Amino acid sequence: MGRCEHQVVGEDQPSRSKIVLVGFMGTGKSTVAGQLAARLGYGWTDTDSEVVAEEGCSIAELFARHGEPYFREAETRALTRLLTADTPLVIATGGGTVLSEANRELMLRHGFVAALRASEAVIVQRVAGDTARPLLAGDPAAKVRELMKARSGAYDFAQLSVDTDGLDPGAVAESVLSGYLGTSGLYRVSE
Repeated sequence: MGRCEHQVVGEDQPSRSKIVLVGFMGTGKSTVAGQLAARLGYGWTDTDSEVVAEEGCSIAELFARHGEPYFREAETRALTRLLTADTPLVIATGGGTVLSEANRELMLRHGFVAALRASEAVIVQRVAGDTARPLLAGDPAAKVRELMKARSGAYDFAQLSVDTDGLDPGAVAESVLSGYLGTSGLYRVSE
């Protein structure tokens, strides 16, 4: 029977002390990030909160004042800062962070990337009534359907994918943790 032992990460092996959660809005990234961080003793944050703190206004205000391209630039700056920080961290990204190839490459270079997925019906249920999401203005169900179609395949680059339909956040966190510990090089099972 095996047990987990700490394995020293060699100089030629990149550190994987960052776990990056990607996925469409409403898949549970922020909730799962907090639970993962608690299990690992890591800090955690989400890129949307970082952008709000850096810009001094809400995401809806950023979209209204400067447009989506400006928001995406601010998001990339926050992501870069978080991924290159020296501390272990779980990062929940905004749903559109993956639209930039540079962001995808940065995530893979500096972290273990897990995609959280959910069905359209579950996402619509989870985000119904959320007025803080500027991309859902108008008819949220139609917008979700449209965005999901446009982003089809956008999360496929992740090293792990977890379907969150019917799972509580703790079970999702455990699935991500198992994938991380198994592929990160930080731990190994020994006999």
